[in-house]
Amino acid sequence: MNDNIKLMTKICKLYYYESWTQEKIAEKFGISRPIISKMIQKAREIGVVEIIVHDDPQQTTELEKELEMAYQLQQVLVVPTRDLNKELVTSAVGKAAAQFVQKLIKNGDRIGVSWGNSLYHMVREFPLDKKDDVKIIPLIGGTGNERTEVHSNQIAYELSKRLGGKCESLYAPSIVETEELHEQIVRLPNIASVLQEGAQIDLAIVGIGNPYSMSTMERYGYLNEAVLSELKDLNTVADINSRFINRSGDIVDHPINNRVIGIGLEQLKRVDNVVGLAFGLHKIESIKAALTGGYIKMLVTDEATAYKIIGD
Repeated sequence: MNDNIKLMTKICKLYYYESWTQEKIAEKFGISRPIISKMIQKAREIGVVEIIVHDDPQQTTELEKELEMAYQLQQVLVVPTRDLNKELVTSAVGKAAAQFVQKLIKNGDRIGVSWGNSLYHMVREFPLDKKDDVKIIPLIGGTGNERTEVHSNQIAYELSKRLGGKCESLYAPSIVETEELHEQIVRLPNIASVLQEGAQIDLAIVGIGNPYSMSTMERYGYLNEAVLSELKDLNTVADINSRFINRSGDIVDHPINNRVIGIGLEQLKRVDNVVGLAFGLHKIESIKAALTGGYIKMLVTDEATAYKIIGD
């Protein structure tokens, strides 16, 4: 343990175990109070300190069982989020999802990741946990300069760093302009090889989107008003890996689904372990469609969303 970590640990023990104020700690060590504050924050970020709030597990356990039974799921994690504001809910679900996924990963696993805010927050909270011979594969293309941290390539890279593994990159847009261009791109050797690896994974981690509300795809220009109107006419309620489905979980008959550079939903169904990350009341119909379609084997969501899925 280097000297900086030793000092950080001493400071945190005084702050958390003995309830010393930051001013008192600063005086003891001859360090300014803002630096003490930064060290306490840094200790949480690098895992020197972990804060666990023991909520009432009974209610969330019942919700988990109900969801597992209703949709024949392998496993459900409902994150207790009562009395938390939106920002804290996002952080709590991200941390819980990271811990959930961490327990699923074994040495030698091939792990596929999609894209979006939920995966970004999961990876951000993921602890350093070295595994042997682990590889992360992006399941969807994603290039561009805007908010690259939510793109599948970046998520694959960040997760591989935390697991001490390797990662592939899929250097293509998630959706291209024409079906002809799609056919040309997926035949390129470097793209074809990543897509082939994506179809042979042990574990997939995917987000579930609502195309009409707080949509990542719309924000980045993949969906315009005309396409959204057409999707609505087809009763589209969700997107998974940038493929669009209706309330019954069926893939909608729209040309956009044929222009996606990534693994298809039928391929996703064949993966033994598929974790869906989604929360928020605007995602209820989207999550239900994904579960009804059988694309998701495991679900991580928050308490309020779980109640609505069961209650509706």
